Amino acid sequence: MTVARDIMTTAPRCVGENDTLVDAARLMASLDVGALPICGEDQRLKGMLTDRDIVVKCLAQGGDPATTKAGELGEGKPVTVGAEDDISEALQMMKQHQVRRLPVIDGRDLVGIISQADIALALAPADTGETVAEISE
Repeated sequence: MTVARDIMTTAPRCVGENDTLVDAARLMASLDVGALPICGEDQRLKGMLTDRDIVVKCLAQGGDPATTKAGELGEGKPVTVGAEDDISEALQMMKQHQVRRLPVIDGRDLVGIISQADIALALAPADTGETVAEISE
């Protein structure tokens, strides 16, 4: 049985909930990623921040990315999967919530991220294609 831990990208870097969007964008650029988990002062996952969020929810609305905090864009409870959950559950969560990146939790700790690229590298082409198609609807 393949579990989330088997295919996730490990040791995800977080942007702090009190970091500015400029800080977040610089971290995204340095890591060459389009999304980062938002972690609180308690190091717990607070949400996910994407490059699109920065553009659509801040810049396009006339916001200032130098003063807007990452935590202001984290909406609702983040969708997650457990590290030992079967990969089929992770795929279902990604499809159901139409998310391209799924944080992986072990207990209360963020231990990884499953992205579309992780799925493409680890799973059969049919599973990958179906998941990507349903996420993109």
